[in-house]
Order: sequence, then C-alpha cells, then structure tokens
Amino acid sequence: MVCNGQERYSFLMSVYWKVDASDLARSMECMFAQTIPPSEVVIVKDGTLPESLEAVLSGYENDYPNVMKIIGYPDNQGLWYALRLGLEECSNELVARMDSDDYAEPCRLEEELEVMWRKPSIDCVGSNVVEFEGSIDNRVSYVDLPSEHDDILRFGKRRCPFRHSSLLYKKSAVQRAGSYQEMPLFEDYDLFMRMVKTGARFYNIPKPLVFMGVNSDFFQRRGDVGYLKKMVRFRKTCLKRGDIDRLEYLTSVIPHAAVCLMPNGLRTVIYKNLLRKDVA
Repeated sequence: MVCNGQERYSFLMSVYWKVDASDLARSMECMFAQTIPPSEVVIVKDGTLPESLEAVLSGYENDYPNVMKIIGYPDNQGLWYALRLGLEECSNELVARMDSDDYAEPCRLEEELEVMWRKPSIDCVGSNVVEFEGSIDNRVSYVDLPSEHDDILRFGKRRCPFRHSSLLYKKSAVQRAGSYQEMPLFEDYDLFMRMVKTGARFYNIPKPLVFMGVNSDFFQRRGDVGYLKKMVRFRKTCLKRGDIDRLEYLTSVIPHAAVCLMPNGLRTVIYKNLLRKDVA
C-alpha cells in the first residue's frame, strides 16, 4: 500500500503533570498498536512529572529503546513550546500528533498515510473524532468535520476545521508556517490559519479514527472570562494578519461570546446538540 519509505513517521506528544498515568499508558499503547507502527516516538516532558508518569515512560523506553526519544525541561512552559521543541527533534518528514489522554484506532496511521500516498499535494490530514468521558465506552458526542480542502478553508473562517490529535502532517509545511507559536488555547487553530497563508493543502478522513477524552468541566471551561479573552485575542490576531475580514471577525466573535456568557447548562446543550452530533 504505502511505499518508497513513506511509512516512516514520528509520533509527537507532550506530557505534563496533570495527565493521568492510566490515560498516558493507553495513549502510548495506541501508538505502538498501529498497523503501521512509528519509527520514532518523540515525547516532550513539559515540566517535572510525578513518578507515576515517569514509570509509564520508562517502561516504553525500555521496551522500545530505538524508537523512543524523550526530552524535557524542569518548568512547565505550555503546549505550544513543548510541541515546537518536539517538532524540531522529529527525524521524519511525516509527523503524527497524539494527545496524552486520547485513543486512536489501530488503522489510523495506515489510513492517513494512504491519503498522503494517494494525494501527494496534501500537507496535513486529519479525521473526524468521537469524544468520550471517563471510559472509551462512554461516548458522548461525534465531531463531524469537512473533508475536502476548499470546504476546510471555508469552515476554518468560523471554527477550527481539525482536531489536532488526529493530524498527520509534513514537518516542513508546519515549519514553513512558523511552527507552533504562543496563542493560549488556540495554538492549533493559529497554526492552521498560518499554514493556509503559505499555501498548505488539507484533508479530513470522513470517519472517526481518534477518540478524544473530555472531562465533566469541558464545556464549563468554555464559559469563563479567561476563555473569552483568549478567543478575542486570537480572532483579533487573525484580523490583523488578514486571515479573515471584519465581517468574518464579527460573525465569529459575536456568536462565540454569546455562548461563552450563557449559563453552563445551556452552553452544554449548544455544544452537544448544535456543534456536535449524537453518537450512533
């Protein structure tokens, strides 16, 4: 299926102290259970980790000494910093993202690599996702995203058209756009907007290949003033860069602000019923 060495790819993951050890172990197992396994796994320890997390990483480092590459620093610097540093350490052109509390289908990378092989102009491929709470079996919502490049660009004017932990991308395309930069809570969306300006091409596989963990306060966190300020800052940056025009700015910020400021219960209903689909 995949040939000419394109099956070689790196997994990139950031880990920080709040991650649950069992979640990390599950995510690590997903990486090595891929039908086309990674030739490299780059783990960035974003600050000092508790012994439980260190034990998980040490176990995989012992089992896969020629695959695992673990780097880090003593103080937490944030996701953007960890991923920027980790991307520089990735040896392969193709890099797959994985979050430390998510689960991936064993065929995820096989299908994403197939897209890269069939469509060599694609720089970044993702997929739809299922969100779960607590257990993988407790699936609470389905995130349906646009598949084709032009639809992704249109959707991206209003909402982020990817779930970052589902992505496989070309390292050179990400670095050409300036790599990860500081934009709290919107690092992924900011990277997408900058990649658009460099002419990158995108695709989403129209089925869920990744299961993302969400906790009980996932929707509540999207209602505090801090989240609203960060969202407005990101949108203003997009406007100043010319990523969006003033009308697109207003039609994005006003609905987001309304959702942020409404009661938590109503916000949860909006997210689960209007911005997502029920899990069949």
